[in-house]
Amino acid sequence: MAESKLPGRRWEVTNEEELLQLWKENPHRFNKDTTKQIFTIDTPPPYPSGAWHIGAVAHYSFIDMIARTMRMRDYEVLFPFGLDRNGINIELKIERKFNKPLHEFDREEFIRLCREEVDRQSRIMIAMARRIGFSADFEEYYYETDSPEYRRISQAIFIELYHKGLFYRGLRPSFYCPGCRTPIAEADIEHVELPSNLLHINFPGKDGEGMVVATTRPELLAACRAVIVHPEDERYSGMHGRTLLVPPKGQEVEVYAHPAAKPDFGTGAAMICSYGDTMDIRLFRELNLEPVAVIDSEGRMTDAAGKYAGMKVAEARRAIAADLDREGLVTKAERMEHKTPVCERSKDPIEFVLTEDWHMKQLDVLSELTSLIDGMSFHPERHKQLLLDWMDSLTIDWPIGRKRYYHTEIPLWYCEGCGEVLVPEPGRYYQPWKDPPPFESCPECGGTEFQGEDGVFDTWMDSSNSNLVACLYMRDDEFFRAHFPTSIRPQGRDIVRNWLYYTLLKSYSLLGKRPFEHVFISGMGLDEFGRAMHKSLGNVIEPRPILEKYGADALRFWAASETNVGEDFRISEEKIAGSKKFLTKIWNVARFISSFPEVEARELRPSEEWILSELNRLVDDSRGGYEDFNFFIPANRIREFLWNLFAPHYIEMVKYRAYEGDAGCVQTLHQILRDLLRLLAPICPFISDYIWREVYGGTVHGEMLPKPMEMRESKLRSLTPAIVEFNSSVWKEKKKRGLALKDAISGVALPKELMPFAEELTKMHSIRW
Repeated sequence: MAESKLPGRRWEVTNEEELLQLWKENPHRFNKDTTKQIFTIDTPPPYPSGAWHIGAVAHYSFIDMIARTMRMRDYEVLFPFGLDRNGINIELKIERKFNKPLHEFDREEFIRLCREEVDRQSRIMIAMARRIGFSADFEEYYYETDSPEYRRISQAIFIELYHKGLFYRGLRPSFYCPGCRTPIAEADIEHVELPSNLLHINFPGKDGEGMVVATTRPELLAACRAVIVHPEDERYSGMHGRTLLVPPKGQEVEVYAHPAAKPDFGTGAAMICSYGDTMDIRLFRELNLEPVAVIDSEGRMTDAAGKYAGMKVAEARRAIAADLDREGLVTKAERMEHKTPVCERSKDPIEFVLTEDWHMKQLDVLSELTSLIDGMSFHPERHKQLLLDWMDSLTIDWPIGRKRYYHTEIPLWYCEGCGEVLVPEPGRYYQPWKDPPPFESCPECGGTEFQGEDGVFDTWMDSSNSNLVACLYMRDDEFFRAHFPTSIRPQGRDIVRNWLYYTLLKSYSLLGKRPFEHVFISGMGLDEFGRAMHKSLGNVIEPRPILEKYGADALRFWAASETNVGEDFRISEEKIAGSKKFLTKIWNVARFISSFPEVEARELRPSEEWILSELNRLVDDSRGGYEDFNFFIPANRIREFLWNLFAPHYIEMVKYRAYEGDAGCVQTLHQILRDLLRLLAPICPFISDYIWREVYGGTVHGEMLPKPMEMRESKLRSLTPAIVEFNSSVWKEKKKRGLALKDAISGVALPKELMPFAEELTKMHSIRW
């Protein structure tokens, strides 16, 4: 027996730091000229907030597992890494830092401040990605969505789709965030329960009987253009088609029988205004009603609101309610929790306002998009429904314009003479708010004065191009044609409605193709009690202290073994600590095996045939999990095999033979260690590579995943339960008699079916027959 090639009795976090430097000097490089099949990953470009939530670290660990798996399945993997640096989040950070709203800054100065801040945060995020073993290409295939290169691609795609007639500018109802001072998309809205007053207001009848209508939005009374009741609500069967007078201005509206009315809410009669919610928007179209704008883009009441003009919405709501009450028109006021749409970024309640802005057509192509979805493989399959449900809920075309600064600019100019929209040639990055127009004269009127568009794209207009950029769109046309659609989109469940959907819409609109072959959707990281992590709850676990204490492999193994693909996972330090114990186990097993030089055996004993047959099953099960991108299967099967079978049963059975230099035993030990390290490598890249380098030389990340071998199959595998039961019964009996495990024991009967292992079991337990 030689000395072990592995120092120390446990896996140390400092070993990971040593490997990080080695990997940085010898990174994975994508070979575009390979003869292998190419696998492309549309890596989610994270927003550089400066710190990753531990759930996000787990999510990005899954993505790296995908890349490492496919390399070990003999694919050439294009694994880019980008940062999604555009958007309102960085703008809000600067606004808070200087306590000044965006539109009070000089635009150039504000952009400079945003860039400086996002540069600092980007460095922190890249360091974290490297620390968890993320094996993406951080050099040649690194991108930033705020770079001129990325923005020119976004603008070029817009220009091509513009010429296809997919964008229009018009006065449309938009979701508007007063806090962000910009229109937002449906995907940027979340609903929260907020306290509200449900007022029961008397609407007099024009020619007789009136009705009591319930609303939480009295400030929209001036915009009311109809009242609806349910067709089967007998209370109002005689009111269908009647005319009511809406207080306080007294405009006339008709009562419609419509199934959208909810008899069990309020009085069962609801006013339809422009606009209180998405149902209002739908019914205005359906009933051909004429909208009136009572709230402007500043979140203030317009002249249409009469004496309440200029008031903020909340102020007008209180004033109108008080006036109605004084006039005796409020018959009842109920305090209630009301599901309110808010901006997911600023958390301000949104308004539905009429805005003149750019929209992308989407409602007309939803059926075509649904057909494309069937051509993509979802992991898990059930999460396909998340996308379908979102598409079913869409009510308006996509408003793609924003009145912000740190985004990609809309590349358009307008003729000041006739208002003609002028579109530049694609290929360069345009900033119309400050660039000179790339036109000499207007093709319509010959005018020479132009006004540049000062609006910018919704962030998702950029992010939805990431799969195109990942396949080198506008960088290598030949490669793009050969390798699009992208092989896989890995992402979180929380951004199905925006990133996944908008990418689908964009790829179809541009190319008429599905965007991906596979879609991997991970679950949400929750605390140990199943709650979402929020600073307000004090349950956020920061990843850096965890990595310093337990290492990246412990965190990665915990993430893989915690839940099946797509399921939410609970985060606890105790479980991560448990994963560190598993790493110590495999380290000590490898230390033991590495003390015996590799040899070749001419023949194997039944014990080797048995454990190799179990290894074959482990390999088969693990490959199945890897091929479905379900890392829960290999993680738990490897742990189960190592902890519950290989170490306590086979190694203990044959340990004496290894010390005696038995070739069959030593050869089998090394075969199993090699396969365990290869199977573990995508999940735990550090410890598997460190052991491989020390024991076998080279890197495990240049190896292939093992395959099941028919020659390893044996009927002896059926004896596994009997072996485990026998060994457990002997250990239990020794404990009962007060004996140590190494002490001799008598009076033990060996089952007949275990006679092929009689010698090893006798030596293992020091049995005296």
